[in-house]
Amino acid sequence: MATEEREITLGVLNAIHDDANVTQRRVAKDLGIALGLTNSYLKRCLKKGLIKVQQAPANRYAYYLTPQGFSEKSRLTAEYLSQGFNFFRQTRNQCRDLFKSCEGKGWNRVALHGLTDIAEIALLCSADFSVEVVAIIDKASALETYAGRPVIKEFGDLGEIDAVLITDLDDPQAGCEKMAALLPPERVLSPIILDVALSRNCGGEKS
Repeated sequence: MATEEREITLGVLNAIHDDANVTQRRVAKDLGIALGLTNSYLKRCLKKGLIKVQQAPANRYAYYLTPQGFSEKSRLTAEYLSQGFNFFRQTRNQCRDLFKSCEGKGWNRVALHGLTDIAEIALLCSADFSVEVVAIIDKASALETYAGRPVIKEFGDLGEIDAVLITDLDDPQAGCEKMAALLPPERVLSPIILDVALSRNCGGEKS
């Protein structure tokens, strides 16, 4: 089962578990998917025996999880949590490698680009190295500080820095390209987990 399929299936099962009278329209809105796709997943869950449906008053339907549905919801939840831990572990190890590289090159002042979960992990990792995260660049954030670091809108608001670590999640490639136009490309770094295409024009190191 593909990641997106697992997430949607889990979302549908959670919605039914929370409210048997939930409408397809509400499920679609909460999951951020099309109504037709929601209907397709409900039919799929029904065919697999994960849910059952009963007609309710006013031409509406009530959905219920079957024992198999409860079992599948638990399995998918455990899988989802495991993936979350794997994301943390991989990101932590990759950020540690990048900070170790910075330390070896004498790049002691580093900025993060993107106030995200990856930025939070990077901040935790930086404490183990003689590398200072001096600021977080995030144009969309309403915060002025985060974890004791200033949150700034633009690169130009920074003082002198040695490197930038890409921590964007929405569009890390665009963030990398933007920073590589302002710094020597080899000083724009990115965790491998972001799948940024580093090249001569965009970034010098992935880990």
